Amino acid sequence: MQVVRAGSEELVVLELDLEFLENVARQAGFVCELHEERRYVRMDLSAVDRPSPLLLFDAASPTNTGWFSRCQFYIDGSNGKVLQTPLVVANRRDSDGDVDPLAISLQIVKELPVNYKLPGQTQVNEQTIYALVFNFLLSVVNNGVGVCGGKSVVPLSI
Repeated sequence: MQVVRAGSEELVVLELDLEFLENVARQAGFVCELHEERRYVRMDLSAVDRPSPLLLFDAASPTNTGWFSRCQFYIDGSNGKVLQTPLVVANRRDSDGDVDPLAISLQIVKELPVNYKLPGQTQVNEQTIYALVFNFLLSVVNNGVGVCGGKSVVPLSI
C-alpha cells in the first residue's frame, strides 16, 4: 500500500497480490481469470460446479423480502457498485449473449481517498480487501446479495 498525492488529493494505492486473489476466489468456489489495470483489478468469476444460479436477486421484489433483510451486501443496480465498498459488479454473458447465471465480473478499485473507511470504520489495506472479496463471494454463493434498482446489473436468482 502506498499513499500518493494527486493535486490536492491524497490517495491510498493498493498493491494487490493477484495470486492471492485467485486463491481467495478458488476457496469461495469460483474459477477466476484476473486482469490488472492501473486503477483496478477485474476478476472474471465462474461457479462451474454450481447446480443453481448465483444468489444475486432483485431486492425490490416482494418475494425476496426475507432475503433482503439477511443480506450483508447490496449492489446499486444502476452502476454495479457494491454499497460502502470499493467493489463493482457486472453480469457476464454466455456465447449467445444471454446473461450467464453462474458468472460475474468483480472489479476492485485500487485508488481510494486516504480517509476511505469500510463499514465499521475499518481502515482499508490489502488484507481487508482480500477478506472483503472472500466475504462477498461467499455471500453470492450462500447468503444472497440484493440488487437495488437500475438495469445495469441483472439479478440472477428469482
